[in-house]
Amino acid sequence: MLSPFFIDEKQLTLVRFPIAQVNRSLQAWDAADEYLLNHIKTEQLVSKQARIAIFNDTFGALTTHFCLPKVLNNTVEASKKKPTVYCINDSYISSQGIAYNITHNQLAHDNITQLNCLDSFPENITLILYKIPKSKSLLIEQLIQIQKNTKENTVFVAADRAKEIHSSTLKLFEKYLGNTTTSLAVKKARLVFCRLNPQLCHQSPFPTVWSLPNKALKRDFSISNHANVYSREKLDIGARYFIDNLPEIKDDCEVIDLGCGNGVVGLSILAKQPTAHVQFFDESHMAITSAQMNISANLPDLIAQCQFHLNDCLTGVESNSVDLILCNPPFHQQTATTDHIAWQMFKDSHRVLKKGGELRIIGNRQLAYHIKLKRIFGNERLIASNDKFVTQSAIK
Repeated sequence: MLSPFFIDEKQLTLVRFPIAQVNRSLQAWDAADEYLLNHIKTEQLVSKQARIAIFNDTFGALTTHFCLPKVLNNTVEASKKKPTVYCINDSYISSQGIAYNITHNQLAHDNITQLNCLDSFPENITLILYKIPKSKSLLIEQLIQIQKNTKENTVFVAADRAKEIHSSTLKLFEKYLGNTTTSLAVKKARLVFCRLNPQLCHQSPFPTVWSLPNKALKRDFSISNHANVYSREKLDIGARYFIDNLPEIKDDCEVIDLGCGNGVVGLSILAKQPTAHVQFFDESHMAITSAQMNISANLPDLIAQCQFHLNDCLTGVESNSVDLILCNPPFHQQTATTDHIAWQMFKDSHRVLKKGGELRIIGNRQLAYHIKLKRIFGNERLIASNDKFVTQSAIK
């Protein structure tokens, strides 16, 4: 959906990424973005010398605010007005969306640096604009890193929908950053203000490490999870059910673990069939890094048979190139519940699979993925089901 975004007397047209998604009704910015930008303008928190860190900007509503039109960018006066901005995000799709919206609005971006959550923290930050993430673990990890790497006089302002800011959320800000207050709600959004306490000292608990029994090798795997990866302390029941219903793998099979998370599905495939070639795909930097760590730690001799890709589903992957795709599709993007990612995963899988190749998925029963599979593949077969999950197969 093209979203006219008015802020500070500027109109931007923001697009939710990926631009080819089926669900075009979702907006690329929210009231929390608007509230945050209005606040920093009213309080005059930004100067030309400011060094700003923006966390978890979904599609660029915050970042584009600090870009100038390219026509003005070449003037001496314009060059004096731009603060230095670091945009920090774990999502590859969000970073692509931010880059797209900067280009789409014909904005200069020489003052913008995009970083992922595992990059080194930028130095001498004076202002932090923080969109509160859905993941509590990611929130904790980012707050710890902010407290460790910023000075006491750094201004910190967070924002989210008011209904997502619970008393437990505020306690985390108080615990990891310092004295915390909130604003009044405006358009169902709220701001959170923290005065950074240099006396606080917390060690990051991430990546977490836990054991995963493997029947094929008759030993336990050691699984590492960065903060923004699902199932941080044990194998979730959906993944366990999926692993119990994996197909038999032929020698030298070309396999994709799509939306791989920590890589336990691809790891299980390699344990069953050590001649397989497995590609791991995810849009989370922390997920791909975790998957690579887990293959290296548990099956180091097979790491050469693996590839790890940050990607928007299977964008750019060669058509008719793999034998098997395994997938647990997400049904939300950020805080929005949506099925467009599943649609894209299934369509991409159909294109990338060889003739006769299989897409095998797991999902909650109520999501009715069988309808999508039949529409795209022309067939669908139920592999296993219980009260909560169904494992399904479609053949190209």
